[in-house]
Amino acid sequence: MDAGSLGVLALMVAVFYFLLIRPQQRRAKAHVALVSSLGPGDDVITVGGILGRITKIEDQVVWLEVADGTEIRFSRQAISRKVNPDTDEAPEGAEDAGAKGAGAEGAEDAG
Repeated sequence: MDAGSLGVLALMVAVFYFLLIRPQQRRAKAHVALVSSLGPGDDVITVGGILGRITKIEDQVVWLEVADGTEIRFSRQAISRKVNPDTDEAPEGAEDAGAKGAGAEGAEDAG
């Protein structure tokens, strides 16, 4: 390999690191912080889109009340984000998830 090929290879590795690996590590760190901050009474959304209020937490299991008297169990890792019950929006730091939904709603309203 000559110096030019090594330079191109190094550039590709750097691009992959800054565009793919580093942002994923940040998202993973933010999700770990979210999961560790969960507590009873928090309104959350699961990765499957189910809205509910946490009633109790057992080790790695979260119990969500999805309707009056109806509770279902989820893995803590299945919680996608917290929801602010007053405004029905995600708290700050979840702009990425909210931006995706806003674009889809805007497309429906326009058509």
